[in-house]
Formats: sequence, structure tokens, C-alpha cells
Amino acid sequence: QVQLTESGGGLVQAGGSLRLSCAASIRTFSGYAMGWFRQAPGKEREFVAAISFSGGTTYYRDDVKGRFTASRDNDNNTLYLQMNRLKPEDTAVYYCGVGRTGFATTSISDFGSWGQGTQVTVSS
Repeated sequence: QVQLTESGGGLVQAGGSLRLSCAASIRTFSGYAMGWFRQAPGKEREFVAAISFSGGTTYYRDDVKGRFTASRDNDNNTLYLQMNRLKPEDTAVYYCGVGRTGFATTSISDFGSWGQGTQVTVSS
């Protein structure tokens, strides 16, 4: 059974930074792509970033490119999302998900086993 636990969210002013973590209880963490997604109130969950099983390939939504960086520590079964130059429109609950294969994609349908999420609020 896969369990994901996100942490690191909080309230930050526009222009600030946060680092999200996702601890995964999965025996073969290093074999799966991982993804970050977010959901704002009244909106559907959307893709933010994805990273391949090795960390060698990453994808980002256009409006976070150059500001967000996804990384992973396969020795410690942990996924990260470094978020810099945050904007009010980044406000959402952020979730991590496990990919169905080791290859990163940008499609939410290719991920599952969601964590409980961590709230990120960016004030203007």
C-alpha cells in the first residue's frame, strides 16, 4: 500500500520561497516517476511538475518554469518541490502523486496514490 505525505506548505509573501517535501512509503520508489499537482478552490487539480524515476527528466507547467524545481532523493524515498518567486496565483493545495511508470508525463491520469496535500498561500 502506497502512502504519500506532503509537507512544507505555509503562508508566504509574493516573491518568497517555499520547499515542499513528499515522503513516500513505497518499496520501489526509485522505479516510478513522481509528480506535483495543485488544486485551488473551485478549480480542478492541475499539473505542476513531474520528474522521471532517475530524476534525469523533468517537466513543468509553463507558468512555473524558471521558478519551480522538482527533485528527488531515491535513497530516502522523498520528492521535493523548490518554489521561488512565488505569486498569489500559486495559492493552492499541493499534492504529490506516484506515476504509473518510471517515465515522467504531464497528464494527471498517469498519476495516482495521492497524498493529503499541503496548503500554500501566497499573499500579495
